[in-house]
Amino acid sequence: SENNKEEHSMTIHKGVEEEEAHLDETRQLEPYDPKLDLENYKYPTIDLLKHYDVDTSIDMEEQQQNKNRIIQVLQDFGVKISSIKATVGPTITLYEITPAPGVRISKIKNLEDDIALTLAAFSTRIIAPIPGKGTIGIEIPNANPQVVSMHSVINSKKFQESTYELPVAIGKTITNEIFMFDLAKMPHLLVAGATGMGKSVGLNAIITSLLYKKHPAELKLVMVDPKKVEFSIYAPIENHFLAKIPGDDDSIITDVTKVIQTLNSLCQEMDTRYDLLKKARVRNIKEYNAKFIARQLNPEHGHNYMPYIVVVIDEFGDLIMTAGKEVELPIARIAQLARAVGMHMIIATQRPTTNIITGTIKANFPARMAFKVMSQIDSRTILDAKGADQLVGKGDMLFLAGNTPVRVQFAFVDTPEVEQICQHIAVQQS
Repeated sequence: SENNKEEHSMTIHKGVEEEEAHLDETRQLEPYDPKLDLENYKYPTIDLLKHYDVDTSIDMEEQQQNKNRIIQVLQDFGVKISSIKATVGPTITLYEITPAPGVRISKIKNLEDDIALTLAAFSTRIIAPIPGKGTIGIEIPNANPQVVSMHSVINSKKFQESTYELPVAIGKTITNEIFMFDLAKMPHLLVAGATGMGKSVGLNAIITSLLYKKHPAELKLVMVDPKKVEFSIYAPIENHFLAKIPGDDDSIITDVTKVIQTLNSLCQEMDTRYDLLKKARVRNIKEYNAKFIARQLNPEHGHNYMPYIVVVIDEFGDLIMTAGKEVELPIARIAQLARAVGMHMIIATQRPTTNIITGTIKANFPARMAFKVMSQIDSRTILDAKGADQLVGKGDMLFLAGNTPVRVQFAFVDTPEVEQICQHIAVQQS
């Protein structure tokens, strides 16, 4: 046993010396560049997106009429207000009213239907009170809604200069500002909305903004599409951005049995990545990649540069119906653990019912996007609050990451635009 101990300590010493020698060698080299494999890769250009001429003039007459009607209907029910002002967004105008002292909020809240009746509006939504302001908001759809184009969102200074890890620009808020977030911070996203309310267009907008900012070495997408036709436009970029199980023909997964295999292999990949992080003595993918770029990790010991992996699942309800627990378990595992190793999930469904978006899934998806849903119960399931049933549809949505939902008009990206972007990437070296 003494001999064994000696041998053991010798091998340890030898291992440490070898590692140190390797590090000395690599320190003389310049930092590792993950983009070198495709150094001539050209990011998609802004002219691939369609430019819409947007009429930004504000219809003052419509605004004044609405203001007068709101004041009138509140007066009719004995509610006095001290001021009213309007903020015009692309599809919605927000009228902020300051109630007179002594007026109860609940009184105004209860008049929601009466206000909608007087204004003959498609739908009104009352926010009482607006967080951080001493006012009550009444949101009313514009008579002539504007299109928020993907071109205007991607071209914005905010998106172009963003330093986010995974920047996603999705549209414009009610104050006409570009709304964007960092998917790496979110970490996972739950999207719900009735058929035809803009979910698939929304997913395209999210993927498009990632393609505009990320190099193929930094990002891989895993696409699950039970409908078979939604993501087929991304097939040309499979050699650049799509990840799949070795030996599979199709990179966009449409078959349920393949979905289960894919999710399980993602769990495996997650465990492998955690082992590498443990070896490298770092806590997350950002620190790990920084260490690898500085050449402090030896590739011979299994270390390599880790791209972010974004899993996009369209029509999650169909998977739960056909595979149930087998799909739910790996998704819950990835959602609980995978953030630190750079794996993020976006799940979309038309039916936000409790047997599809179960407690385990909901608990691990802090960021929610709700397009128009059919009932208040659905709205409560996805947002834990009402409001998504009072949206206008066509890309009008509520985004929740924190305590209060933000109303955003989603950017519109058309299939031909996505095809052009994919073509631009596909013709390059892969």
